[in-house]
Amino acid sequence: IAIMSSVNTVMDDLITLVAKTDKDTPRFRNLKRRADDTLRSPLYARTDQFAVAKQLAGLQEKFQVLSKDDLADALRVRLTELDEHRSPWFPEILSLLLQLADRPAQLSRVDRIEKLKPDEDATVLSWTNLDVSGSAFCDEDIWESVDFGAGSSEDDDISSISSHSQLPRSFSQVPLVNGDDYVIPDDIFSSGEDDELVASIEGVQFWREESMSDISKHEKASSRLVTELQAIREAIFMLQGLPTSLFWRLDGNVEVDRRYTLSHLSYGSLSSLMRTLSSYGTKIDLLREFAKSPQTVSYLQTFHRSIEDSLCKFDLFLSNMQSRYLSPRTTVAISLLQLSEDVYRESKLLLLLSDLVSDLRRSADNSPIRCLELIYNMVCMTQAAGDDDSFTILAHTFFSCFDTYARPIRDWMEKGQLEGSTGAFFIHENRETNDLRNLWHNRYRLEKQSESASLPKFIEPFAEKIFVTGKSMVFLRHLNMIEECEWQEARKSSLKFEDTHPSTSSPSIYLPFDALLEAAISKMVNDCHKFASSRLRTGLDEQCGLWTSLEALEHIYLCKDMSVIAPIDAKIFELIDRGKGGWSDRFLLTEVAQSAFGTMNFIDPSRLIVRSSRDAHNKPHSRSRSVKILNTLSFDYVLPWPVANIITKHGVTSYQRLATFLMQIRRAKYLIVKQVLERNHESDAPSRSKGSGTLSHALRHHMLWFLNVLYSHLTDFVISSTTESLRKALSTATDVDSMIAAHHSYMASLEEQCLLSENLRPLHQATITLLDLCTSFADMQVTRYKQYHADLRKTPRRQSKALSTGMTPRKTRYEYSYGDEDASDKEDDESEEGEKEENDDDDDDDDDEVHSSSHRQTPFHEFQFIQRLRDIQDQFNRLITFMAAGLKAVGRIDGQISWEMLAEKLEWRKEGRLLPA
Repeated sequence: IAIMSSVNTVMDDLITLVAKTDKDTPRFRNLKRRADDTLRSPLYARTDQFAVAKQLAGLQEKFQVLSKDDLADALRVRLTELDEHRSPWFPEILSLLLQLADRPAQLSRVDRIEKLKPDEDATVLSWTNLDVSGSAFCDEDIWESVDFGAGSSEDDDISSISSHSQLPRSFSQVPLVNGDDYVIPDDIFSSGEDDELVASIEGVQFWREESMSDISKHEKASSRLVTELQAIREAIFMLQGLPTSLFWRLDGNVEVDRRYTLSHLSYGSLSSLMRTLSSYGTKIDLLREFAKSPQTVSYLQTFHRSIEDSLCKFDLFLSNMQSRYLSPRTTVAISLLQLSEDVYRESKLLLLLSDLVSDLRRSADNSPIRCLELIYNMVCMTQAAGDDDSFTILAHTFFSCFDTYARPIRDWMEKGQLEGSTGAFFIHENRETNDLRNLWHNRYRLEKQSESASLPKFIEPFAEKIFVTGKSMVFLRHLNMIEECEWQEARKSSLKFEDTHPSTSSPSIYLPFDALLEAAISKMVNDCHKFASSRLRTGLDEQCGLWTSLEALEHIYLCKDMSVIAPIDAKIFELIDRGKGGWSDRFLLTEVAQSAFGTMNFIDPSRLIVRSSRDAHNKPHSRSRSVKILNTLSFDYVLPWPVANIITKHGVTSYQRLATFLMQIRRAKYLIVKQVLERNHESDAPSRSKGSGTLSHALRHHMLWFLNVLYSHLTDFVISSTTESLRKALSTATDVDSMIAAHHSYMASLEEQCLLSENLRPLHQATITLLDLCTSFADMQVTRYKQYHADLRKTPRRQSKALSTGMTPRKTRYEYSYGDEDASDKEDDESEEGEKEENDDDDDDDDDEVHSSSHRQTPFHEFQFIQRLRDIQDQFNRLITFMAAGLKAVGRIDGQISWEMLAEKLEWRKEGRLLPA
C-alpha cells in the first residue's frame, strides 16, 4: 500500500509537470487513468532474472562452440565479479545490453575491451610531511585541561550552548501543523506587569483613541500627534499598496488624513509633503492595478511584464529603505522631506508609465496599437527633454514590446505566413479564393490607413513594402523556389536598443529617436524586400516564362508578324463575305488560329482559344457589312498563373480590344484591295461616265491612303515604341508591384494612343465610321458591278434595240447598267474600277460622246450613283477634318506626341485638295 501511494504521488507530480494542468481538471484525471493502465499492463512487467541468466549462459556456450574461448572466458569472469555486487537492477541492465547486442559472436573481440588500469598509488602522507621540523605539539601544556570559559561570559556560554545544540534538536522535533490547529504558547503573551513595555507598545499605535495628544497643545481639536518616523513608515506602506492610517484610498485616489500632525512641523508644510507623497501613491496604485489585470495581446503582455519588473524594483527600494529605518546600522536622518525626494527619484519612471496607462484608459480608441504608440511618443519626449536615464529604460521597454509586436511581421516577410499573427495585424488573408491567378491581387489585403486599427504610425511608411515582401514570399513558396535554410539566411535579427544607440557615449548626442528607429526599420524591411523581390524576379524570368508570354501576346494581339495573322484574317473575312452564319464558329476559328500560331516555338497552341459572343450566333446578319461585327470575336490566350498575376484579366481585355481595332482596320482595307484586284482581273467590266469613274478612283485612292496611314502609325510607331518602353521598365522593376504598374501603364498608354480610352470615345467612333464608310464604298462598287452583269444576262433583246437605234455596244451596256438599277438595293462594292480600265486612249471619241450624252440619255440612277459617291466624299472629308482637329486638341492638353503626328499625317491633304469636286 505504501509503495502504491508513493507511485501515485510521483505519477501526479509527473503529469502536472509535463501536461501543465491542475489536478482538479477532467484532463488530469484522464491522463492519470491512462498512465495507470499503462503501468498495470503486463507488457511492462519486471524482467525475469532467470531468463537473463539463461541467455548469458547460452551466449557463453555459443562462444565456445565457435572456438572463441577468449570471449567466453572474459564474459564468465565479468559475470563472476558482478555476482559479488548484488543489486535489483542488474537483471534489467543485463537484459538491455542483450537486446542492444549486434551479432556478438561475429563482431566482438577481446582486444576491443578496454582493460582497467589500476589507479596510481596515492601519495602516503607521513608525519614528517606535515611537520618537517618536528617542533609541533611539543609544548608541555598540551596535555593540560582546556578552560572553555576563558574570555567569555556565562550568558555567552548559555547562548552558545543553546544555539549549537538545542536549536537543531528542537527544529527536528517540531511537527508541521496547519495554521488553524496551531495553539499559541502562553509564554508568548505578556502578563502586563511590565508597565513600560505596555506603554511603549501603546504609544506606537498612534491610531488608537487613547493615543490622542493633549488638545491644549495643538491648534486643532481633531488632530493626532505622530512622530516623523511613524509618518515615514506610513508613507512607505502606502507606496507599497498597503492600507494605512495616515492615507485613505477613495475612488482610485490616495487622500491624506488631516487629523494627524507632527509636533515640529507646521500644518501647511506637512500637508504639502503628504499630498506630494499621496500623488505618487495614486499613480503607482494605478500601475499596480494594471499589473493585476490579465492581457491577451502578446506585446501588451511584454509591456505588462516590464511594469511588473519596474514595480518589483521599486518595492525592493522601499523595503531597503524601511529596513534602514527599522534596524539602522549607521546613523540615519529621519526626514520626511528626504523620503519625498528619494521616492521621486526612484519612481520617476513609474510616474511616466502611470501617465501612459492613464492616457491609454482615457483613450476613446480601444485599439491595442494605441499603447505601442504611447510608448513611442513617451520615448521621443524623454529624449527631447534630455532625461537620458528614463529615455534609456523606456527605449528598452519599447524595443521589447516592438520585438513581440514585430514577430508576425517577420514571419510574414521571411516566410509568407500569417498563422502566428494575432488580431492586431494590418494584413488579412481572404481564404475564400484559391485561384492562383489572383494570388497577388485578391488573396491578401492591406488595411488602409483610414480604417487601420493595427498599424502604428512609425510602421505606416513601410506598410506597403512589408505587404509586398510577404506576398513575394508566398509567391516563392507556391513556386517551390525557396528552402528553409534560405529563410534563415534571409532572417534578420530583431531590433534592439543597441542597434540604434551604441553604448559608446550619451544617447542625447545622437539623432532623434524617431529618425534612428525609422532608419533601423527601413534597413530591416529593405533587406527582406530585396531578397524576396530578386528571387521572385529571377523565378518569373527563368521558370515562369514572363518574357516568352509577352512575346506571345505581341504576336497574337499586337500583330507583330503579319505573315501569321494574314491566314486567320483571310479565313474570317472570307466567311463573312459569304454571308453564312458559320463565320463565327469558334471551333473552326480556334483550329485555324492554333494552326497559324503553332509554327512559333514561344506560343503554346493549346492555350489559344477563339471565343464568339452570343450576338454573332443569334443575329448573324444584323451588322454583317459593318466592321463592328468583329467585336463579337475575341482571341483568348491562357497565361501561366504566375504571369497572369502580372498581366491581369483587365490587361488581357485591353489586348483584345486593341486586336479587334487592328482587325477592323484590316477588314476595311481588305475590302478595298479586293475590289481593286477584281477590277484588274475583269476584262468585260462595264463602262461608266468619266465623272463617276474619276471620283470613284480618287475616293478609293484616298481611302487606301487613310487606312495605310492609320495602321502603320499604330503598329510601326505607337505599338513598337511603347512595347520597347515596357521592356525597359520591366527589366528595371524592383518587385512584382512595379512590374504590374509598368504593364498597367503600358496598356493605358496603348489605349490612349490607339484612341480606345474612354475620354477619346468620339475620335474612336469617328474612326469606326470611317472604316464603315470604306466598307460601304467597296460594297457599293461590287453591287453596281454585279447588277450590270445580271441585267445583261436577263435582257439580251435590248442589245438589238440599241443597235437598231444606232447606239454602240458600249453605250448599250452603259444604259442597261444604270437604267434598271434600284437605288434601294444592295449597298456597294468594286466593279467600277474594271469599267474604268476599258476606257483606253483609242476610244477617246466614244468616251467624249458618252460623257456628252450622259445628261440626256443616262437615266436618273446614274445621277443617283454619282450623288452617293459625292455624299461619301463629303462625309469622308468631314470625318478626316474632325479627327485631325480632335487629335490636335487632345494633344495640346495631354501632350501625346503620337496624336500630333497622326494629325499632321491626316492633314497632309487639305479638304479642298483632297478630292476633286
